[in-house]
Amino acid sequence: MMLPLKPAFAAFAAITALSASLIMPDSLVAATFGDDLAFMRQHVEVLLLSDTRGKSQIAVVPSYQGRVMTSTASGPSGTSFGWINRNLIASRKPQRHINAFGGEERFWMGPEGGQFSIFFKKGDPFDLAHWQTPPVVDTDRYEIKKQTPQSVQFQHSAQFENYSGFRFQVEIDRKITLLPRGKVSSLLGVADLSTLEFVGYESRNTLKNAGPAAWTKQTGLLSIWILGMLNPGPQTTVVLPYRRGPDSKLGPVVNDSYFGKIPSDRLQIARDVIFFKGDGQQRGKIGLSPARAKPLVGSYDPSERILTLVQFSIPKLAVDYVNSMWEVQKEPFKGDVVNSYNDGPPTPGAKPLGPFYELETSSKAAALPPGDSLTHISRTFHFKGSEADLNRVSRRTLGVSIEDIRRAFNRP
Repeated sequence: MMLPLKPAFAAFAAITALSASLIMPDSLVAATFGDDLAFMRQHVEVLLLSDTRGKSQIAVVPSYQGRVMTSTASGPSGTSFGWINRNLIASRKPQRHINAFGGEERFWMGPEGGQFSIFFKKGDPFDLAHWQTPPVVDTDRYEIKKQTPQSVQFQHSAQFENYSGFRFQVEIDRKITLLPRGKVSSLLGVADLSTLEFVGYESRNTLKNAGPAAWTKQTGLLSIWILGMLNPGPQTTVVLPYRRGPDSKLGPVVNDSYFGKIPSDRLQIARDVIFFKGDGQQRGKIGLSPARAKPLVGSYDPSERILTLVQFSIPKLAVDYVNSMWEVQKEPFKGDVVNSYNDGPPTPGAKPLGPFYELETSSKAAALPPGDSLTHISRTFHFKGSEADLNRVSRRTLGVSIEDIRRAFNRP
């Protein structure tokens, strides 16, 4: 069965279709950061990074590949931004195809499908029964190399084969750093953040070829894939800036073919940005190619007045990105750079997988000789405050106003 699935959904689709014992997440209930932190600490080791004021905090789990599970802009009593699968965590029962713990910033690798897949064994059909998340991005614990009150660095080594039978030996270095106010202002070009509650952090993810052979297009390449699972709201809108230009030169503005065409009441292409609903009500996914992507994606939830931004590295002139379609591919290096997934019922009347929505970014395909490495940087920012103050950040970064975002789908 040739399914156009990528990491944002295939992980959950596989379990939904195959496991009668799937542990479904809780219904959508607002939780404070302190609530989520206390819950997780009952079941797993959690590292807490905090600024000196105790306001900006992030919760990181070494056993989940150094994953940022959630964060807050206003201390323990503040909003918890990450989506967490509480039932699965509490069960402590390993799942067969993936352990979907959630988390607002996690390390993965691609490609998922195709002749260079690392999620299928050589010769297996590309179907749900044979799909398996590699332990390196699912069950392996990443060891702590160094920790400070505002940062933690992880290291991990692993070996695995791709669908074509090439054996990878990798070393992974992942450093997560809580960013101070001045650094956030500088990175986003926003001078005054004093009236806003905010949290910002950076993950610096390095993938090294630790084996004796070069990684080439003939044997298959890897990529770093960073995925963030966030809590949806009925009016949450994802905003993706894009590069303008003719389709004949740059290709389509947006790829919305993952699960079928997305209707116009859920996807709008404006002059410089794309608007996509992140309400957790209808399954869909979109992506931008290297020719169209800009190094920023965001979202806005007007009911909670939360503006989220993800800033990431895009190397100049990079055109090769791994393709994760579940089929033998004609173009295995024509994948997307940035994606957004919106969860919803997989079939009419069924329960959603979360619900959640995702902001995803990828590195270029890593063509590395022995001993060389590739680094992908991702920075996540959450802001809360008045719409007037949030508007300054939105205009400066996304190029649109809060009002523009609210009106994208005729919302007052």
